[in-house]
Amino acid sequence: MQTADQDVAELFAAIAAAFGLSRPAGQCFSAIWRAAQAPCADDLVARLGLARSNVSTALKELRGWNLIGLARVPGDRKEYFTAPADPWEVLRLIALARQRLVVAPLLDRLIAAEATTGDVRLAALHSAMAQVAQSGEAMSGLDGAAFARRIETLAEAPAPAAKKKKKKH
Repeated sequence: MQTADQDVAELFAAIAAAFGLSRPAGQCFSAIWRAAQAPCADDLVARLGLARSNVSTALKELRGWNLIGLARVPGDRKEYFTAPADPWEVLRLIALARQRLVVAPLLDRLIAAEATTGDVRLAALHSAMAQVAQSGEAMSGLDGAAFARRIETLAEAPAPAAKKKKKKH
């Protein structure tokens, strides 16, 4: 039977996978984010039941996404891991990482495809995607609270009116 902590770790694993992180990274992030004191890698291995190699790889992945930081204890050679407490800051960091790791390389590939094919549809897609990327970059440069306000503003904006379908007679 799973404990509540294991259930939460699995939930975070699923959330992480949806954003493009590995499941072990999500489990490790869950334990770090919710910990009362910054855990070390050994703590994560014991708490999550993951192999040490999986924890090491997950921690490297989380550092690459800037989702965790290091904390040192005087006289202790171990690295301890921290995560921002603010969920909006976490989401902002995820958006920034997705921009850097996914969107920017796709834009580069789109530009190359546009240059080699001359396809006007690719040019239009490039233009639209560049605008989305610029919006993402602007939002990811905000702090957690400003990011939250921007998202709330977007959520409050009225949705575009749906086009009415014409009835066929």
